[in-house]
Amino acid sequence: MSERSPAPGGLALVESLVNTVDLESGADSLDTVEGRERFGIAEAELARARELRESLRVALLAHAGHPPHRTVTPLGELLAAAPLFLMVTPSDGSAALAPADTGPLLSRVAAAVAEALVAGTWIRLKACEAVDCHWAYYDRSPAGRGRWCSMQVCGARAKMRRYRARG
Repeated sequence: MSERSPAPGGLALVESLVNTVDLESGADSLDTVEGRERFGIAEAELARARELRESLRVALLAHAGHPPHRTVTPLGELLAAAPLFLMVTPSDGSAALAPADTGPLLSRVAAAVAEALVAGTWIRLKACEAVDCHWAYYDRSPAGRGRWCSMQVCGARAKMRRYRARG
């Protein structure tokens, strides 16, 4: 739904996973083989991938100051099952957290969240406040107080609803 550019680094994975479902229409790209292949999800892992997606959405809603859209398994509980290790590059001594197993989606998401946490970008990944949207977007506003995935769509709708409610 958003016209925004993708989130930086590993957050692009998190953003694209959260955005696999259109809450307004109910269309879920994880229902298709192609949609699952994008993330390396086997059909048997689909329920866990959806659980992860909705737990991420709750965290992103919290980043934007909004309540959970539904009850989910806390993200921290899910990510605790994905071990990370500290990788140090011998040539320059740089260090990064990496998934212990790069195959499972959970491990890749945990590494992306850890990387973003260290970079200070995790809190900038948010979910749109529109209840029929909750699309993930990366807030690049100077103050970090973006509210909608798209000012032209969700923002305009919210402003129009407020305007009509006054009149």
